[in-house]
Amino acid sequence: MTGTSISQISVEELAQRLSAQDSSIQLVDVREPQELAIASIEGFVNFPLSEFAEWGDQIPTILNPHAETLVLCHHGMRSAQMCQWLVAQGFTNVKNISGGIDAYSNLVDHSIPQY
Repeated sequence: MTGTSISQISVEELAQRLSAQDSSIQLVDVREPQELAIASIEGFVNFPLSEFAEWGDQIPTILNPHAETLVLCHHGMRSAQMCQWLVAQGFTNVKNISGGIDAYSNLVDHSIPQY
């Protein structure tokens, strides 16, 4: 991976943050709508990477660039791309959810379907 290394958060840490109902964190899911139909975690806002042109320029008004922002995808690759882009947009506290929803389903919440 080139450029700035992105901070990671484990799915176990994510589960703790979600159970604490920390309202200061922003939860972003970059998967596609058909993926969300299969498996999702409550509280995440969906910004599908394939629809970047539709929401890219709105991000600074939709999200707070200084709030802690946790980004999710299926395995952690697309979310890492989104994290790098957010940092380039001036976001100061971005973390990639390591292993994505796949790891969350495996390690934290087995009720979330795998695909």
